[in-house]
Amino acid sequence: MSIWRRISDFITTTAIDAFSSIIEAVRTAFEGDPETRRRVAFSIAMIALSAKMAKADGVVTEVEVKAFHEIFHVPPRYQDQVTRLYNLAKQDVAGYETYAAQLASLCGTGKPNCKMLEDILDGLFHIAKADGSLHDKELIFLGTVAEIFALDEEQFDSILARHVGRGQADPFVVLGLARDVSFEDARKRYRALVRENHPDMLIARGVPEEFVAIANQRIAAINAAWEKVEKDLKAYERV
Repeated sequence: MSIWRRISDFITTTAIDAFSSIIEAVRTAFEGDPETRRRVAFSIAMIALSAKMAKADGVVTEVEVKAFHEIFHVPPRYQDQVTRLYNLAKQDVAGYETYAAQLASLCGTGKPNCKMLEDILDGLFHIAKADGSLHDKELIFLGTVAEIFALDEEQFDSILARHVGRGQADPFVVLGLARDVSFEDARKRYRALVRENHPDMLIARGVPEEFVAIANQRIAAINAAWEKVEKDLKAYERV
């Protein structure tokens, strides 16, 4: 059964009058099926927080909608249910900080720098930058969500550099490396990032298959950063 069928069935069989009630309902409904719970939770987290981010920014552009669908390919027969969830989240009086805290407890491991929560933030960055710029309100939103998710400043700066800096991004920041790092430690860090972001690892964490396209962009940025760092460190060693 597809994840969207499961989400649709869940919505139609659950009494919902506010999005905040969905999060706790997911926790109990899929208690005996952690894999499905992770996948449902990730999808609902992205829908909820992208809706809240749109509300914080005040504008939803066509390119941002397109960016959302790059992460989620929702079959037409389930589109109404996704729209319902999106509108519930956008209209809910609960602030996005409340949502982020609830989703962190549902999706996270309870430890700092949880990879699944980093994936969610990565998806939000992908949507926010889709119109060609990252607005101040969006950056405040993303920074606050990162704090609630217990992602440290180094992780946030790395994601920010990857999305906003692009070709001009500081490669050391992208890889989360100190300036005085040794070549061996830098290479270990690079290999760990590649391993953590392999498509199979992401799918195992609960992200939808469509998200792998976004993950491939992440890997490309990591590889590009490593090429520059490797060149710089080897040149330094020869001095």
